[in-house]
Amino acid sequence: MKIDSGGTAWMLTSTALVLLMTPGLAFFYGGMSRAKSVLNMMMMSFVSIAVVGMAWVVYGYSLTFGDGGVLSPVIGGFGDWGLLGLEDAATTGDGTGVPQLVFVAFQATFAIITVALISGAVADRAKFGAWVVFALAWMTLVYVPIAHWVWWSDGDKAGWLFDLGALDFAGGTVVHINAGAAALALVLVLGRRRGWPEEPMRPHNLPFVLLGAGLLWFGWFGFNAGSALGAGAAAAVAFVNTLAAACAAGFAWIVVEKLRDGASTTLGIASGIVAGLVAVTPACAFVTPLGAIGLGLVAGAVCAFAVGLKYRLGYDDSLDVVGVHMVGGIVGALLIGLLATTTVNDAGADGLLTGGGFGLLGKQAVAVLATLVYSFTVTYVIAKIIDRVLGFRIDADDEAAGIDRTAHAETAYDFGTIRAGIGSGATAAAPVTARKVEAKG
Repeated sequence: MKIDSGGTAWMLTSTALVLLMTPGLAFFYGGMSRAKSVLNMMMMSFVSIAVVGMAWVVYGYSLTFGDGGVLSPVIGGFGDWGLLGLEDAATTGDGTGVPQLVFVAFQATFAIITVALISGAVADRAKFGAWVVFALAWMTLVYVPIAHWVWWSDGDKAGWLFDLGALDFAGGTVVHINAGAAALALVLVLGRRRGWPEEPMRPHNLPFVLLGAGLLWFGWFGFNAGSALGAGAAAAVAFVNTLAAACAAGFAWIVVEKLRDGASTTLGIASGIVAGLVAVTPACAFVTPLGAIGLGLVAGAVCAFAVGLKYRLGYDDSLDVVGVHMVGGIVGALLIGLLATTTVNDAGADGLLTGGGFGLLGKQAVAVLATLVYSFTVTYVIAKIIDRVLGFRIDADDEAAGIDRTAHAETAYDFGTIRAGIGSGATAAAPVTARKVEAKG
């Protein structure tokens, strides 16, 4: 098939946008961390790019989007390992006119950020070397199979969730529920940070958080609209819905904060925007723009409450990966079963509120449950093995001193210079107000 130069140009741009999301995530997570661990937090994102990027080229793409023979419903094969021969593959063969290597690179960026998302749950306390081993193992044993279940098809063969008819346009199950369930398993293995929840562990740099949220939102247009694999109608509706849902969720979150806590915060609007982006990801090409606003309002409000569950249930999810990504992903995936309409995308299906009955909602529930159970279970086993063999958690003295200094021999800020400046007449900044729902528990 002849290469579609316009579609290919959009896919190259989308790939670059999605890759930018991981450095954006590093700023988002880094700002939410304490000053003594910000470099480690950002390093966990950047090393995910390095490790997952190499593994994807060697075998990840092949196992995710290859034919696994009799095992095809659950996993691909090694036919395309090392991408050998794909240099000559003019297009993906699916009628998009996009070279296959462009699709390879686009999907690599999804695998990268999914792994990086998990890191926010274990801020301040994970050994860097153990995280590197975990990133490689998790991508191989968790991300690759679930992505194959949901997204792979070839003629009359497909991953079992794809074959079931579950819809996930850009990664609600594959990326967000998957990462959120894994984050929950990982924090249960590593345990709480020392001093949590009694000791305040406030974000050290809220401007970083806002910068990171902006970069994530910018990249998310490639994440969602790029998943159309071309510059057409599906990309257009995904683009608009990505805008609409994030706006609605950011607004809903700060309204909840104002009514509950008496103040709308910068951390709140940044978190709400991300929650809306998470929720609209699986639904972005299956719902109307008004549906996307409704979805965003629900996701923003629900996630604003969900981030407080860790205090009631006692799990230390440092940067709210569970409350935003797992919960937001579940909201988005299930609301497809209510709001999806074939008037937007005839490749989808109609939901309960658009004349389709309960069928699609049931399929979405199966996909959500399968992702939660598989990701949590396998992640827990991986983390336990790494903890037994390597030790996953830094020791108490290193945690108290700060993981930046002990793991990387660096610090983000020269506090000696800062203190000297304060002594010569500068005014010390007041501590940042923590997210009030966290402070109240």
